[in-house]
Amino acid sequence: MGKNNVKGKDNITRKKDPAEKAQRRDWYELDLSAIVYPTLQRRDFSSVYRLSVLLKDEIRPLVLQQALDMALPRFPTYKAAIRKGLFWRYLEPNDRPGPFVQEDVKNPCQPMYFKANNRYLVRLYYFRNRIALEAHHSLGDGTGGMCVLLTVTATYLRLLGAENIRNSGFVLDIDGSPEEGELEDAYMRYANAKVRPPRLEEKAYRVRGTAEPFYTLNIIDGIMSVSEVMGAAKRYHATITEYLNAVLLYALLTKQEEERHRRQKPVKIAMPVNLRRFFPSITLRNFITMIYPGVDPRLGDYTFEEIVLQVHNYMRYHLNEKLLRGDITTNAATQRNPFIRMVPLFIKDFVVRLFYTKVQDRNSSAGLTNMGAIQVPEGMKPYIERFDIYMGQPFSRRTNCAIISFGDILTVNFASSIIEADVERHFFRKLVQDGVHVRIESNRE
Repeated sequence: MGKNNVKGKDNITRKKDPAEKAQRRDWYELDLSAIVYPTLQRRDFSSVYRLSVLLKDEIRPLVLQQALDMALPRFPTYKAAIRKGLFWRYLEPNDRPGPFVQEDVKNPCQPMYFKANNRYLVRLYYFRNRIALEAHHSLGDGTGGMCVLLTVTATYLRLLGAENIRNSGFVLDIDGSPEEGELEDAYMRYANAKVRPPRLEEKAYRVRGTAEPFYTLNIIDGIMSVSEVMGAAKRYHATITEYLNAVLLYALLTKQEEERHRRQKPVKIAMPVNLRRFFPSITLRNFITMIYPGVDPRLGDYTFEEIVLQVHNYMRYHLNEKLLRGDITTNAATQRNPFIRMVPLFIKDFVVRLFYTKVQDRNSSAGLTNMGAIQVPEGMKPYIERFDIYMGQPFSRRTNCAIISFGDILTVNFASSIIEADVERHFFRKLVQDGVHVRIESNRE
């Protein structure tokens, strides 16, 4: 779900050419990333993420429902249901009643079953002054989800009398029609490198922990000052994203040392990259790829400064248009293969699930995504306190970390399916040691 650190500008630049407006379709092919998420679906797991905005006044649920009903038709790939064909899944328009605004729950990101909730794969919750959107990753990534959340929020505020909120950035015109580019599978447009780089990833260290009961998601939020985090990062000659990646790697290394393994393993982070930073696109669907910054303690002991330098150099090498285009091309090769396209869906599901379980999921020790600094229309700023973002239930026992900021408030949101919170504790202790004041909130007792 995630975006890389993008500050000072909107993630999507909109065109105004009316000739490029999209026509309503009977169905939408799943994008390159979305194909994977349904194959991982289990009774106790769905690829669901959450975005939330905290306003300064208490939410009025009836008005929020009205805003959702008005805004969601503007997003045809979110007002949709997932269907299964013989060879592929696809999205079809969903005109059933709903989705319906609900009071929030203690454990977010509950499984989304494809035939439940009138087949909607989005939920909207409220609690006190918070509005939370949950979406299945098959519909889109965090950029698309943030457009839905902020467009609904802007509509809600306008219904309450805030008339000076303009449509810009994440806030779209609910009276307009979606542009064709919003609905495209942008991966396939840019999957045109002349080579397909291989992936040679080694199994990473995995945190050992006690599994929580069925779908208990432990949430730990750290709220801090952007300026303090930026000051700490600058002392290490790093960006905020590089610095927080290094802090998480430090926490994971410390945890592995405490477990006293006879054989240590590399510690790596699965980090989504927002490809819109490198390839022009206004798609509201998935357009991310993964990189894996990390360190290998088998090579020797790392100081924190060395971890920061390792992450810094890794980012500088991997985050460029050439390497990312090659990665997209490698990902797209399977979907373009005519033989594979004709393989029945149940066989594809078996192979993808086996590969993800045995290979892909073992390539990282934790997940980290940075949505960056959220920009909203000037007229919305007085109504908003902060944002939160959660990567949702981890596929296996570990913790996921998500970062988002608004104004001078930066929030680090951990979501974990294990009882122990050692990694989170080491993470926040390191921030405090570096002079960052952290306020902790949690759904734990």
